[in-house]
Amino acid sequence: MQDMDPEEQEPFPVDRDGRRLGSGQDQPDGGKVGCCEKFQQTISRWMLPENHRRTYLERANCCPPPIFIILISIGELAVFIYYAVLKPQKQWVTLDQAIWNSPLTYKPECREEAWRFISYMFVHAGVEHIVGNLLMQLLLGIPLELVHKGFEVGMVYLAGVLAGSLASSIFDPLSALVGASGGVYALIGGYFMNAVVNFREMIPVLGVFRILAIVAIVGTDFGFAFYRRFFTDDAGLRVSFVAHFGGIVAGMTIGYVFFSAYNQKLLKDPRFWLCIVGYVVFVIFAVLFNVFLSPAS
Repeated sequence: MQDMDPEEQEPFPVDRDGRRLGSGQDQPDGGKVGCCEKFQQTISRWMLPENHRRTYLERANCCPPPIFIILISIGELAVFIYYAVLKPQKQWVTLDQAIWNSPLTYKPECREEAWRFISYMFVHAGVEHIVGNLLMQLLLGIPLELVHKGFEVGMVYLAGVLAGSLASSIFDPLSALVGASGGVYALIGGYFMNAVVNFREMIPVLGVFRILAIVAIVGTDFGFAFYRRFFTDDAGLRVSFVAHFGGIVAGMTIGYVFFSAYNQKLLKDPRFWLCIVGYVVFVIFAVLFNVFLSPAS
């Protein structure tokens, strides 16, 4: 039998950093599936199309844990407790004056304090606001970070936060901004696009449930944000909901590329550079708008 040309042989499975992946036959337990393996199998079915699941399961482990999304959630909860307990309010359901005086809150008249375009994600307007955001980002962010690197999930999350505040400063320039919805919606947008594009490969029945669940959650959260914007008036400041749109657009572009390029080098993906260039152009335009054209000046 003639030897096969080495260049025609199927390459060993490697991760995106070029390291060879282990084989499932090397497991010391003789193929017995434990609780951890079952959990990873469930994660793979929810997060990845079928052609990537085996690769994920071969290298899956919980070390390091999903540290980014956990730390961000702890930080947001700590800030909420600080303003709700150490800065007593009339009620926890809707915090009032303290959060508007916070150096973290984005306010149009404080645009020159550039950190506010990011730090607003740590401040929430009440119990239902922070509980909703924490639930969504933990339920979705932890599985995403188990499958993808924490760096990638972090970049998508922060890209959504910044896109949300910049979009709000352009399209709703006289409104304040609090909450992590921009980052949460970036994760949702990236996951949603992958669920739609890989619908057949991600178990169609689960695919329908995913899409319907996302639509229901997003619709409900948009309803609360719309209500806060047009039907409440906290200390004379209106809370913008445009950050939701900015975050979900960032997720459906940058997030989709990051989460769909599983086991591939992002720097070799032209979609990655297209999204990066588009995002940079948007940031530059938003900065120029805030400096020279904003009616909040």
